[in-house]
Amino acid sequence: MALMIAMLLAMLDNMIIGTAMPTIVGELGGLEHLSWVVTAYTLATAASTPIWGKLGDMYGRKGSFLSSIVIFLVGSALSGMAQDMGQLIGFRAIQGLGAGGLMVGVMAIIGDLIPPRERGKYQGMMAGVMALAMIGGPLVGGTITDHLGWRWSFYINLPLGAVALAMVSAVLHLPKNRKKAKIDYAGAALLTVGITSIVLVTTWGGTEYAWGSGEIIGLIVAGVTAIAAFLFVQTKASEPVMPLHIFRSRNFTLMSVIGFLVGFAMFGAVVYLPLFQQAVQGASATNSGLLLLPMLLSMMVVSLIAGRVTTNSGKYKVFPIAGGALMVVGLYLLAQMDTGTSRLVSGVYMAVLGAGLGFLMQITMLVAQNSVEMKDMGVASSTTTLFRTLGGSFGVALMGSLFTTRVQDTMSERLGSAGAGATAGSAQLDAASLAKLPAAVREAYQHAVAAGTHSAFVLGAGVAVLGFLVALFVKEVPLRGAGPEEPEAPEAGADAGSDSGTDSADQAGREAVAR
Repeated sequence: MALMIAMLLAMLDNMIIGTAMPTIVGELGGLEHLSWVVTAYTLATAASTPIWGKLGDMYGRKGSFLSSIVIFLVGSALSGMAQDMGQLIGFRAIQGLGAGGLMVGVMAIIGDLIPPRERGKYQGMMAGVMALAMIGGPLVGGTITDHLGWRWSFYINLPLGAVALAMVSAVLHLPKNRKKAKIDYAGAALLTVGITSIVLVTTWGGTEYAWGSGEIIGLIVAGVTAIAAFLFVQTKASEPVMPLHIFRSRNFTLMSVIGFLVGFAMFGAVVYLPLFQQAVQGASATNSGLLLLPMLLSMMVVSLIAGRVTTNSGKYKVFPIAGGALMVVGLYLLAQMDTGTSRLVSGVYMAVLGAGLGFLMQITMLVAQNSVEMKDMGVASSTTTLFRTLGGSFGVALMGSLFTTRVQDTMSERLGSAGAGATAGSAQLDAASLAKLPAAVREAYQHAVAAGTHSAFVLGAGVAVLGFLVALFVKEVPLRGAGPEEPEAPEAGADAGSDSGTDSADQAGREAVAR
């Protein structure tokens, strides 16, 4: 329960803050810096994720996890007290530093406590927390902002975090494995620069700056240079932030790639599905979380089933393959939506995509953790999480660029230069702005959004094909730990005599405790 609360904190925050942003800007001003409220949090989370994983491996999982919760809560409290946009952006960065350790801490601690063979049981719970955050976040954020004020969008983290902090302190008992090796400061710094550059390219490219601008090209050069230098440093460090030997495992490397592609598809869908339903199908923006219910429920149910089957059988290769195939089909179906598509039909399409994500979301982490030694559990968890985060950044950026271009082109085709001017400020209009448009312009915009989402999801389907092909190369390596049939093993030795049976039972008991 403590770990699930911490996981909810990490996932719920951005979903709540999104609905409060118009009110925050209205009070604090600084509209031109609005995007940085989210970007600062995302950057800090992405950059700190691998470092938290390594700190857990070196100095103990419990201490680093508690530290990340405290930093997250301090950032939340300071963000709620911010007096201007500059302060809010800085405090959000502090909050993001803590958030980077929350998800990694949850995954790594579960990896320490539970053998991979048994870990499938917990996949449905993880998926349930994700679905709860995505569905409930916007609704909770809107309610809090309307009745308590936007500052409580941050303060709400404090009681939840306090409960998680108390429970983890009281009931979580893990061995302290402090290592004498020095922290790889150079590797951490280079990785931070590389990740920051990549996230800024995907965030700013095509929006703040043109893709061919000097700023974007400079960030790309800085990112590539930093990552290349990071890889070199990792070969020399005594205790590297991201030990490269973990990529010698074929399954770990494949799961990292699949995690990137899952993030690409999922975050792209989460951004552009509500946009389509609001602009084309006339849905209310207030219920934006509920619009994704078919996809999220399907993801949760399928993840639960996959986890149970994995626990009972120890087999898992079929799930990445099935998930990759369903992702391709789901994204292709979503690409076929137009102005005449009903909510029922789009809901069915979303459910297909959700089923694909359900097969993949937790299996990628499970197989990745099973592919490394226990001493590398933290970096394995953080690396997999990082690849998924970067995939989401690329997905939103590339789908967004394609969407915006297609919307502008379609408006120009239907209404000429006047049509392009109607959405010159942004390709994404809210419901209030859409209602003010003349009927002809509004109809053209609905067709343009349908065309834009078609292009975005065609790109997503193409990426999903790559994920399906990668899944075919996954090797079925037996999962470590006991399956449900293993407790009966001692009985086999009892037939040979009471002494041998007792010895066998005692040995099996010691092995079970060791596991």
